Amino acid sequence: MAGIYIHIPFCKQACHYCDFHFSTSLKKKDELVNALTKELELRKDEFNNTTVETIYFGGGTPSLLSNDELQFIIDAVYKNYKVSENPEITLEANPDDLSKDRIIELSKSRINRLSIGIQSFFEDDLKLMNRAHNANEAKTCLEEATKHFDNISLDLIYGIPGASNEQWLKNIEMALSFNVPHVSSYALTVEPKTALASFIKKGVIEDVDDEQAHEQFHVLKEKLEASGFVHYELSNFGKDGYFSKNNSAYWQGKSYLGIGPSAHSFNGKQRGWNVKNNSKYINAIAQNELPIEIETLTQTDQYNEYIMTGLRTIWGVSIKKVEENFGIVFKDYLIEQSEVFINQQLLYIDKAHLRVTKKGQFLCDGIASELFKIN
Repeated sequence: MAGIYIHIPFCKQACHYCDFHFSTSLKKKDELVNALTKELELRKDEFNNTTVETIYFGGGTPSLLSNDELQFIIDAVYKNYKVSENPEITLEANPDDLSKDRIIELSKSRINRLSIGIQSFFEDDLKLMNRAHNANEAKTCLEEATKHFDNISLDLIYGIPGASNEQWLKNIEMALSFNVPHVSSYALTVEPKTALASFIKKGVIEDVDDEQAHEQFHVLKEKLEASGFVHYELSNFGKDGYFSKNNSAYWQGKSYLGIGPSAHSFNGKQRGWNVKNNSKYINAIAQNELPIEIETLTQTDQYNEYIMTGLRTIWGVSIKKVEENFGIVFKDYLIEQSEVFINQQLLYIDKAHLRVTKKGQFLCDGIASELFKIN
């Protein structure tokens, strides 16, 4: 199994917290779409005899592309790759792009999963984050989308300055009222060089409260699990049969191609990333050149990556797999380093898998870093 991620680097406006690669100018949109299809053609040999089971349009804001443009790119995938009979094809979309007519159009396309960037159902939160949609659009698009799509995920952000635990609970309850089968939820993170970081530094917005974010994470977990969701990855909750196939493949170390400017690729032993510049990307592809940097991962790098992704999931880290793939030295090191966290009830071993406890979940990235091997 393999997946293809396609980065659409355009947005209507910049969210204050975002540090992803995008442009608010659509002048090069046509050229970019053509370049994406050409990169797909140029890289088809990388997936020789490999079946593509997921296609994921991320961004940026992929819903800024027309249905014809999206179909043009999907056709290029089918032309150049072996695609499974029923692939998961996800479109990230913002509520302001999802009118009734657009949703109906999308439902008639090959796209069978929507990932909708709601973030919050409260106007104050949306204004603080500089989202392009309002609370009414968030509700209206979900009312319509659930009529035409079975597989819908929505994004929510917690730890927003000024948003109480009570307000956060109302956000979750509103999301649940639409009966969507998947929720992705992330703590608001202050990334360097973002507008949010600048506003906090100037005192325009109060800083993020890590303790409150921790509390809201547990409110989220308890509410969603009580509603039949499985907390299958640190930031993701799905009902049975609705886990993200694209993201699950990433967390389980499977291969994927990243198409488009700034997109990342992984084949198990090498990681690559495209140039983070639309014009440079378009120009290179026009000359049949791949604007990509490639890093070959050492055995230690591969081990560290497995620890980081594995601990975030319900599947955990297989001690047997560590021994088989990396050797007895790595297995012994993992067990030795884990002991302190097991004693603190942050980790536990179950059926030869190392997993995080409920107490340790919010801290799992930090725990994983302590289990990394340096050399």
